Amino acid sequence: MKITYYGHACFMVEDGKYRILFDPFLKNNPLVRIDPKDVTVDAILVTHGHFDHTGDAVEISKANRAPIIAPFELTTYFQSKGAITHPMNIGGAYTFPFGRVKLTIAHHGSTTEAGPAGNPCGFLVTMGGKVLYHAGDTGLFYDMKLIGEMNPIDVALLPIGDNFTMGIPDAIKAVEFLKPKIAIPMHYDTFDMIKQDPKQFVEGLRGSSTKGVLLLIGESLSL
Repeated sequence: MKITYYGHACFMVEDGKYRILFDPFLKNNPLVRIDPKDVTVDAILVTHGHFDHTGDAVEISKANRAPIIAPFELTTYFQSKGAITHPMNIGGAYTFPFGRVKLTIAHHGSTTEAGPAGNPCGFLVTMGGKVLYHAGDTGLFYDMKLIGEMNPIDVALLPIGDNFTMGIPDAIKAVEFLKPKIAIPMHYDTFDMIKQDPKQFVEGLRGSSTKGVLLLIGESLSL
């Protein structure tokens, strides 16, 4: 599994055959210089309806004939924009050609310019023999302990930006609950209100069984 960070909560995950993209926010992201037209994917996974997560999903879906996988109400919105979708909901799982996807809870909001867009979610993805957890935008919740107990997580992608999501101390506690082999911080620095020092997150995991890995925008990690 190869994981590439495209800023904010956007990651490309590849297994040598398939490519999936989480929460594409590229064109209007002030820290990113990646053109959605240059992105090739087999599927797009969107955690909730806020603009900084849905940003380029429809454009990329149409260009690649790739389904957007998201909670049911959000896929209805994407369908109205002409995108291909696969609706899911919290607790449900489905096996796609690239691997298995299960939706988890996330404590946040979910709206688009058209109005409410159902519940936010996180994603558990089993792909290329590895298990990845993208927490989505969320605060800390105790069921993360259950998620960690039920799933041998290889890598967890966790927000640290505070204000709208978990901050660094809560994200470190989330790692304690989840017990992933690797934890990567996300959802920070894009806007002034979520400025953080991600090195503090990585340092906070020293001595634990989890390795903190800081990816700069455009950098990749291979498992």
